[in-house]
Amino acid sequence: MKLIVTSQGPEATDPVDPRFGRAPYFLVCDVETGGFTALDNRDQAAAAQGAGVQAAQIVAGSGAQIVLTGHCGPKAFAVLSEAGLQVYAGATGSVQDAVHAWYEGKLELLATPDGIPHH
Repeated sequence: MKLIVTSQGPEATDPVDPRFGRAPYFLVCDVETGGFTALDNRDQAAAAQGAGVQAAQIVAGSGAQIVLTGHCGPKAFAVLSEAGLQVYAGATGSVQDAVHAWYEGKLELLATPDGIPHH
């Protein structure tokens, strides 16, 4: 199984980015191996409009089943949900911290988007 974490950088020790669509990187974690692979989202993050939807399309095509982030807005959430991904909010600390929090059941599984204004 694979999960994706929104990140401010390309390493597992980098901080979680609390904004799904504007996160510069997505780190794909292979739960079986513990390995991480970075997906660059900087072009989409800089988009004037549609950053969340574009980011969600990248994530949906990554093979991941779970997304860990700080917050997820309505348009991105709709794309992720339609693709069958589960979205967990409240991720903080490093990417590794977020994965551990998910393992420990400390993140909130979203049934609806929780995006914050002006994210």
